[in-house]
Amino acid sequence: MTIAFVFPGQGAQTIGMGRALADAYPAAKAVFDEVDAALGESLSQLIWDGDIETLTLTQNAQPALMATSLAAMRALEAEGVAIDKASFVAGHSLGEYSALAAAGAISVADTARLLRTRGQAMQSAVPVGKGAMAAILGLDLEAVRTVAEDAAQGDVCQAANDNDPTQVVVSGAKAAVERAAEIAKEKGAKRAVMLPVSAPFHCALMQPAADVMAEALAGVEITSPAVPLIANVRADAVTDPDEIRKLLVEQVTGSVRWRESVQAMAAKGVTEFWEIGAGKALSGMIRKIDRSLASKQVGTPENVAALIGA
Repeated sequence: MTIAFVFPGQGAQTIGMGRALADAYPAAKAVFDEVDAALGESLSQLIWDGDIETLTLTQNAQPALMATSLAAMRALEAEGVAIDKASFVAGHSLGEYSALAAAGAISVADTARLLRTRGQAMQSAVPVGKGAMAAILGLDLEAVRTVAEDAAQGDVCQAANDNDPTQVVVSGAKAAVERAAEIAKEKGAKRAVMLPVSAPFHCALMQPAADVMAEALAGVEITSPAVPLIANVRADAVTDPDEIRKLLVEQVTGSVRWRESVQAMAAKGVTEFWEIGAGKALSGMIRKIDRSLASKQVGTPENVAALIGA
């Protein structure tokens, strides 16, 4: 059995996530303390006792989800499961940062600060209401790319997330994305759902945020991860720190090639995926990509106990 550790992205956040891990494992609690110190505020209080609207703000959700993932990783380590139990790590969008922190390539404190900066930069890149994203259900990537080209009409409209064979997300200018949703339905999509997001992530409109991240990443130490990272924008393994830095900048405007990333790991022998952190969205995508692949959640002490027992 060959395992990959995968780390969720935005949308997985819930009030209370990670609290049981922090209560059960001092090493998990230490992650939240470290993130709070790095940001100079009690993000953990927001995660555990705040309101979901504030937690869902991009600048809060990104470091919060990373903290929860790293707390889960520390719980595994406390039970004797080290990062090298995995042959690869990968993460969905911001989850790529969690993956790199888990693999020791970037410190937890630096990762928290980078994700706070990334969240703020992505939010401010496009005025609220000017951009949008829509999930196209029932069309494959090539069909959605054609839809996006037809809908653009001089605006930005791109396939942003290739999540699984049944779901591709488009991102761009609001009017263009709304056109894409209508065109997709005409072309046979089962549904086209406008997403409740505050900015059009992973498209060319995010270039100002990419510029901010290039500067932020230039000032942070990145080392080779303990296990190879399957990078979002390349859907292939990378270990070189300079290459990782470059790809993290490209990721802001580039597509999240999740379907291809899972397929690449399967082709390299991975048979089981452990979803480290909040929720089970990635496990659902993995099942749709390849039903022969197993997936397990690691987000609670009960999850950890079940895995150790197995």
